[in-house]
Amino acid sequence: MRSLVLVGHGSHLNGDSASAVYRYAELLRQRGLFGEVIESYWKEEPSLRQVLRTTSSTDVTVIPMFISEGYFTETVIPRELGLGHQGPVPPGGIARVIGGHTVRYTLPYGVHPAMQQVILERAREALPEFSAQDTALIVLGHGTTRNENSNRVIHQNAAALRELGLFAEVHALFLDEEPKVTDWASRIQAPRIIVVPFFASEGWHTQETIPEDLNLSGQQTTFTATPHAPQTIYYAGPVGTHPAVAQVIFQIAEEASQQSSGGDLDHTLVEAWNTLGERASQGLRVGEVLIVPHGNLYELRHVLDEGRAANELTTYVTPEGLRDRIRFDDSGTYRPVRTFRNMPRHWRAVVGAHDLRRVLQYVYPAAVEETHAYTCRTLHFTPWPTTARRQTGLYARVQKVSSAQVEQVAATVCSQCLRSRLWAAEPLTRTFLEGVPGGLPCAEACTYLVAAVRDWQKQRKQEAGT
Repeated sequence: MRSLVLVGHGSHLNGDSASAVYRYAELLRQRGLFGEVIESYWKEEPSLRQVLRTTSSTDVTVIPMFISEGYFTETVIPRELGLGHQGPVPPGGIARVIGGHTVRYTLPYGVHPAMQQVILERAREALPEFSAQDTALIVLGHGTTRNENSNRVIHQNAAALRELGLFAEVHALFLDEEPKVTDWASRIQAPRIIVVPFFASEGWHTQETIPEDLNLSGQQTTFTATPHAPQTIYYAGPVGTHPAVAQVIFQIAEEASQQSSGGDLDHTLVEAWNTLGERASQGLRVGEVLIVPHGNLYELRHVLDEGRAANELTTYVTPEGLRDRIRFDDSGTYRPVRTFRNMPRHWRAVVGAHDLRRVLQYVYPAAVEETHAYTCRTLHFTPWPTTARRQTGLYARVQKVSSAQVEQVAATVCSQCLRSRLWAAEPLTRTFLEGVPGGLPCAEACTYLVAAVRDWQKQRKQEAGT
């Protein structure tokens, strides 16, 4: 028995950010290399602080679904998982024992040498007839001043592709560090230019920032006022969403699985889901979701749709189908926090006992495990000052916000949520496992609240002119 966790960045703003991780998780499940494959995110749920509580096995492999080494793979993810490691990850990864789990953490998939071929595939899609006579290639990275390793893979890939001689020019350019992509016109002479974003997924940068910075009008844009005009930019999709990436990830997963002899079932998790199964077999309400047993099947629906005829609702028979529906509210707005009281209506899911766990993991990630831990008095609470001290980078500034000021932000943010803030001493005497639908514990301030506190602090400084 082995568990695989794929870690993505996620987003509070863009629902497409998690799509690539979901897709690769489904492909890896089909391969059967691991007993289970679980998605986890920095900016979505289940969070990195929660995910080890949700794994069935005591043997866990974690693959960061990032395009390069850098701040997130070397600082944020190890910190949030509690790996006790900071800095570059060795080629063989690192292994730690955390809470009874043996956790193996690998390098990000983007540093694999096979990614050069993925860049070429993206270039061919954007401009099938590119040539060494008149076509330049830009390998576009994010870049950051926080970690010098983040740009290394961009330069390495550009250098390797330059040596192949397939393009007239090959440049490594960045959004947030020199050399910047906004200076492309002064650097490139070729009349045709392919821009391949070396990004893990579609998101704000690939859909908004890059097109705006380059003044693109679509996948093909011609410029007539550049020093070497006319020049046409062909905008490719991000490398991380290309189907060929799956094979890279398969190889990393296979190598990781060979290092493992397997683990045992996590008996605490088994106990948690057995308890849930007992309650669900009698009918159960969890937050905004009603669970009704029908023989060997379970029907889930929004509690406000109780009594509606089945033909009035959209029916889902797979966990993934329901997952994709509830990630957005009834107006189509993305829901970054699943326990916000804005779950869409007019759906029903019909699943067997085997899929009930995965459905609930998508509906309310980690809620069953954390609630069971709370009832067993083993759920540890993390007060705001501790959470704040753990923040680094752009979020380190929240350490200067007082608990009283945090409460001002929480009054708006957390009032939308079903969870009770144990970290802020909110009372929770009974849980949904004990018959109280809204009884879901919150052991630590989520990244959504941390981001909201940072935005509030930034706005106050701007208003004060400091």
